[in-house]
Amino acid sequence: MKLTIIIPAYNEEETIAELISTVKKVNLGEIEKEIIVVDDGSKDKTREILRITKDIKFIEHEKNLGKGGAVKTGIHHSTGDLIIIQDADLEYNPNEYLLCIQPIIEKKTNVVYGSRFLSQKQKKINLNFFKKHENAYRMAYFGGRLLTILANILYQANITDEATCYKTFDAQFLKSIKINGNRFEWEPEILAKVRKRKEKIIEVPISYNPRTFEQGKKINWKDGLHAIWTLVKYRFVD
Repeated sequence: MKLTIIIPAYNEEETIAELISTVKKVNLGEIEKEIIVVDDGSKDKTREILRITKDIKFIEHEKNLGKGGAVKTGIHHSTGDLIIIQDADLEYNPNEYLLCIQPIIEKKTNVVYGSRFLSQKQKKINLNFFKKHENAYRMAYFGGRLLTILANILYQANITDEATCYKTFDAQFLKSIKINGNRFEWEPEILAKVRKRKEKIIEVPISYNPRTFEQGKKINWKDGLHAIWTLVKYRFVD
């Protein structure tokens, strides 16, 4: 069995090398790893770093398409049985891959989300970060909570973290779904289409090390509005 780790990267020169090194060290037992990094038109030194990085499948976008566009490129080039999305920063811990893929391996579902809100310890970390960086983080935090509520109302998703990066899929199932969105709206789109197929999303608790906008966080209020519209739109169209 093979796990494909798709890493969309845009202007992540400060973290990309350490992130890939961490991913390479993850022990998955007999499960093979395929690391696909898609540079989405970076303007810093990200692609220069990736060009000399060994043991990865490196793909370049000449222009910035957005996270969804990079994810779609990664899916197209993937050869694994399972697929997980990994941001290029250090907010998420690759050592939790096994936790995320286990329900799929056990045939309990085709989709697993790693939730930043299932663990009481992690919820306390989130709250402490929010208190220190309230102005910068307010939009991202409450935007994510609102999207989760809407997902549960519109699609009976029964989840706690719609906006999580750690979305894990059976590869064949994921490739059967057409993804249209090129930016962050690909995430509510995939949730809508998964749930419209009556597929259960299982959540597992994960750790999270949030970063500020000064450190490179990229999502903004426009992405939030687009995500809300995406959830509503796909409730009525395919």
